[in-house]
Amino acid sequence: MENLKPSDLKSILHSKRANMYYLEYCRVMQKDGRVLYLTEALSTGKNSENQYFNIPIANTTVILLGNGTSITQAAMRMLAQAGVLVGFSGGGGTPLYMANDVEQPIEWMTPQSEYRPTEYFQGWMTFWFDDKKRLTAAKQLQQARITFLKQVWQKDKELKIEGFNFDDKTIQNALDTFYTRTDQAKKQSDLLLTEAQLTKVLYKYAANNTQTKDFTRQHQSTDKANDFLNHGNYLAYGLAASALWVLGIPHGFAVMHGKTRRGALVFDVADIIKDAIVLPWAFICAKENATEQEFRQQVLQAFTDHKVLDYMFNTIKGIALSNDPEKETIKEPTTKQGNNNL
Repeated sequence: MENLKPSDLKSILHSKRANMYYLEYCRVMQKDGRVLYLTEALSTGKNSENQYFNIPIANTTVILLGNGTSITQAAMRMLAQAGVLVGFSGGGGTPLYMANDVEQPIEWMTPQSEYRPTEYFQGWMTFWFDDKKRLTAAKQLQQARITFLKQVWQKDKELKIEGFNFDDKTIQNALDTFYTRTDQAKKQSDLLLTEAQLTKVLYKYAANNTQTKDFTRQHQSTDKANDFLNHGNYLAYGLAASALWVLGIPHGFAVMHGKTRRGALVFDVADIIKDAIVLPWAFICAKENATEQEFRQQVLQAFTDHKVLDYMFNTIKGIALSNDPEKETIKEPTTKQGNNNL
């Protein structure tokens, strides 16, 4: 079998990629033109062997490296050329184990590429320095958040079975207040307060549906609902970081987070999908006493079923190009470096 080169890989749009990985207690390496992870054999017998597992990098968006992991320079080179974001996190992807000033939960390492598109960043800059236009963009993200919540909760049969009904009176009353306060917001802090109030209602609604008693949102908590919320949110941050990198928009140019609290554009974009998917499944899986892996598989499958990356890309591009109608037909770029036709 001939060795594959990164340049031989066919580009797959990030919004169509199927895989996200969380790895722990393994070594990620390059071998025979492929990226693999090696797990040491648990058995101490004579026939024990190390096990190698292939990572299809051309069809992967994000890799999270947890406890007991290492990665080689050759593997990082291939991951970068395939446009895969790599993040280092704590065990299970949830503790604030490694952080920087912008992306609080995880240290994201984005592939270096001078061939990222410029159109979306330039479009973003046409409004970002104007306080009123930046506030308008923040409101657009909040509207996208509710639109996605409605889209998912009305479509997902499993969530309906668990009692998550978008048309429920409690949800609609909360949304009426949300719409009114969002329209009246004069600054980003007003939007953040309104967002927090809605999320509080959604937490209570989810807790009641799953008979979760005395729930309080605690980022450092050890109960399963809070742990699953943390874990799922960090997966959403990975997708948001990936979408922004593909479109060439630096994550520092936030429209909501960053002034009155830590965070950045990664947080802004991730927020549009967290309430619809991560929140309900965190409570459902906690009620079912699911393992961390079972919860992760459930959330990743929901991300795929509801085309989360597609929605993120379309939302970001719509806002970036809202002031330049002539560019609305620009397509999502591929990740192959050296392609001057992006």
